Amino acid sequence: MKFEKIKYKNRKTGETLIEEVPGEGFLKFLYYNPFGKLALNAVVKRKFLSSLYGKKMDSIKSAGLIKDFVENYNINMNESIKQISEFTSFNDFFIRKLKPEARKIDFSKNSLVSPSDGKIFALERINDSSKFFLKGDEFSLGEFFKDDKLAKKYFSGTMLIIRLAPVDYHRYHFPCDGKISPSKLIKGDYSSVSPHAIRQNFRIFCENKREYSILKSENFGDVCISEIGATMVGGIVQSYQPNSKVKKGDEKGYFYFGGSTVILLIEKNKVIIDEDILENSKKGIETQIKMGEKIGINI
Repeated sequence: MKFEKIKYKNRKTGETLIEEVPGEGFLKFLYYNPFGKLALNAVVKRKFLSSLYGKKMDSIKSAGLIKDFVENYNINMNESIKQISEFTSFNDFFIRKLKPEARKIDFSKNSLVSPSDGKIFALERINDSSKFFLKGDEFSLGEFFKDDKLAKKYFSGTMLIIRLAPVDYHRYHFPCDGKISPSKLIKGDYSSVSPHAIRQNFRIFCENKREYSILKSENFGDVCISEIGATMVGGIVQSYQPNSKVKKGDEKGYFYFGGSTVILLIEKNKVIIDEDILENSKKGIETQIKMGEKIGINI
């Protein structure tokens, strides 16, 4: 497959932009070079490498990387509660909290909002195909959940994939009000969730380490919220209280260093996804999104 830069839509302007990807040359080697694929299978997607790198990002010395990272990727530090000099490590910066006014949450009763910053891709019906992402690979809900009952529940439902790049805000939140279950961990690999990787193998979402929990809501039924681990992601941390009632926009958890993904699975005939997101997805293009932005309404 030919290497192509990652394109996405700026939701506000409608422009098609090229994503600046940290380590893109390395991803190109891993997923478009036969020798890179050998390294991927032998080393890169294994837990020990991501764990080792996560520990490195926890060290005091790693705080020295923050200033250049902020400048190279134009990260708006005016949104952050803490400033560069206050962070004790790169991971401390990576999981930074934002000022309350930094993200405007759509509190309309019938709206579903994005749980995180990132690039969103929608599959209106999970059993439909997408030429860009699926490439003939079968995404199996049974494999994803390791639970046939849940697989049946979400069959023909809607799947929303929100990809967080390393430059994004890495805390994730609840997309609507409801009562949240405990989180279930499924062990797996640590492959990249970059479009470079997904173009090659959509089944990464069934193979990588992941967690999921069920948010019982009044307007959208039982919404499955799943967090996907990836290469160099040192950890998935759930900061919410299980079996509690939560509000739209409340924090659910955060990812340590690396690019990651949040997946929402919604039962059939429960949501109408915003038209711009659907149209871009049909063209194989992700849409840039911020936490709290409306992405759909209830039926």
